[in-house]
Amino acid sequence: MARINLLPWRDQQREERKKHFLLLLAVVVLFCGGIIFLADQYIKGQIDRQAARNNYLQTQNANLDQRIKAISELKTRRKQLLARMRIIQDLQGNRPIIGRVFDQLARTLPDGVYFTEVKMAGKQIDITGAAESNNRVSDLMRNLDASPWLEAPALTEVKAKTDADTDQTNLFQLSVRQTAPTVEEDDK
Repeated sequence: MARINLLPWRDQQREERKKHFLLLLAVVVLFCGGIIFLADQYIKGQIDRQAARNNYLQTQNANLDQRIKAISELKTRRKQLLARMRIIQDLQGNRPIIGRVFDQLARTLPDGVYFTEVKMAGKQIDITGAAESNNRVSDLMRNLDASPWLEAPALTEVKAKTDADTDQTNLFQLSVRQTAPTVEEDDK
């Protein structure tokens, strides 16, 4: 048998396999590193894109909040304007009523009675005046009660006043409530 030394060839082959393995290992490590880098870049891009979307949604929400606030202010202003319009319409509708009330006060006034002060607070009318006698005050109260525009006269006070220059007069205070006549009473 011939003596052949195969050890250096095997060592050489082993070294080549080792180099080939290390080269393949380096390529795999670089490939995996590249994939990880690309995945990291992709995820960062997705995060940046989502952050941009979130910022856009936040700005749009802020714009919508401002619009909602403006709409609520407009609704409040609309309610105020409608309330003003109702008040004006009520005043326009009630404007002739005060003329009717004064007309009724003048019509119910009997001879020998005069008013010194007439105050109106809401529907309540307070009257201060003077009369020649208590009978005249009674006539005035009956006339006020019979009026379709006035109701519930209530005498508060009657005082007798005597001056040397004039006859005896009775100072009185009464209150009456304003009302609107019904359709049947208005037609009479």
